[in-house]
Amino acid sequence: MAMASVLLLLLISAKVTPSSSSSSSSLSDKILQLPGQPHVGFQQFSGYVTVDDEKDKSLFYYFVEAEQDPASKPLVLWLNGGPGCSSLGVGAFSENGPFRPNGKVLVRNEYGWNREANMLYLETPIGVGFSYSTHSSSYVAVDDKTTARDNLVFLQRWYDKFPGYRNRDLFITGESYAGHYIPQLAKLMIEINKEQKLFNLKGIALGNPVLEFATDLNSRAEYFWSHGLISDSTYRMFTSVCNYSRYVSEYYRDSVSPACSRVMSQVSRETSRFVDKYDVTLDVCIPSVLSQSKVISPQQVSEKIDVCVEDKTVNYLNRKDVQKALHARLVGVTSWAVCSNILDYELLDLEKPTISIVGSLIREGIPVLVYSGDQDSVIPLTGSRNLVRRLAKELGLNTTVPYRVWFEGKQVGGWTQVYGNILSFATIRGASHEAPFSQPERSLMLFKSFLENKPLPEAF
Repeated sequence: MAMASVLLLLLISAKVTPSSSSSSSSLSDKILQLPGQPHVGFQQFSGYVTVDDEKDKSLFYYFVEAEQDPASKPLVLWLNGGPGCSSLGVGAFSENGPFRPNGKVLVRNEYGWNREANMLYLETPIGVGFSYSTHSSSYVAVDDKTTARDNLVFLQRWYDKFPGYRNRDLFITGESYAGHYIPQLAKLMIEINKEQKLFNLKGIALGNPVLEFATDLNSRAEYFWSHGLISDSTYRMFTSVCNYSRYVSEYYRDSVSPACSRVMSQVSRETSRFVDKYDVTLDVCIPSVLSQSKVISPQQVSEKIDVCVEDKTVNYLNRKDVQKALHARLVGVTSWAVCSNILDYELLDLEKPTISIVGSLIREGIPVLVYSGDQDSVIPLTGSRNLVRRLAKELGLNTTVPYRVWFEGKQVGGWTQVYGNILSFATIRGASHEAPFSQPERSLMLFKSFLENKPLPEAF
């Protein structure tokens, strides 16, 4: 609470500017045109927000206004995971942003989420992508608490740049380790709002999220076995001799036991490095941007990521003309990377559950959607579904939408269940860990229904 009090003083002291769509400081962040970009009718902005004046900590953002009538659309903050992977490179340019790099040009993403909302992508924490500090110590021992604090200050100071969005409906979405980032940020918002209403938070959506270390990671064994990736005997070893949460815990303490080493070697042999664990049906030639879950999937020494296609996003964002157009700069690194090479994150924060924080948000009346790409074995749908069902029971929420299919484009889009009209679980059929990358049309339908607080379509 002491930290929240300090933040409260910091935020309340910020001068409230008159309401308008943007301020003079945001105009300098306006993107005139990205290199190779097709003509569009919406505005784009990018640049920096300083979150710590003393240490000169600045977070980089990319903001895309809605395609049509942005004044009537909500604001959505998108966060990618890792921890340490870029919301610009993964979220914006590979998943649900308006463009995707293709050689020297950008092509329109027909299913970009700015069709439904004003999208704000944040490269967080410090040291990710174009975000930087002039003090190298800022990259050391970064943890969930520091990240939540920096993200909170970012958003308040971003509102100073764009005062017209200050009272706009706000949703926070993201995936993977954002299952830690988002609930902790939302919790701080709720605490601040009890003193002064600063954030008009309307809901959070968490895609293939890390919410409870053991449940999420240990559901991997059943997923592997049920999809034919491991044998019966290896499944028994994977659940009795050394489960996955034990292995990860030992790995990040530099104390992998011989028993766990043997089990993981066997699992690796059978699943094969030629199968993408983020989408078990996808061929192995995938962009390296799909490696954002590096922390929750530590690799065996002998295992290497097989990247057999050109990473167009990395090439595009390392162009000097692109960086100039984005008002971006490299500080402390020689090139932009999808996942940070300089960030020293407190990896044991992975073991701290955030599902209880999600429960506290629901008690405060904040709607929550947990969704899963059903081809992801890194954070499988089975673990997420069990966690949501368990949380609903703890909160005394009855089923308001029984488990059923939902549709998009005259096909089954996935399955869903809703509890108490405030806690929802949904799968996206055929989707990977990065659902909007692999199933963009179905992901957009899920997103649209979430924003409008409407049931997913029961028919086509």
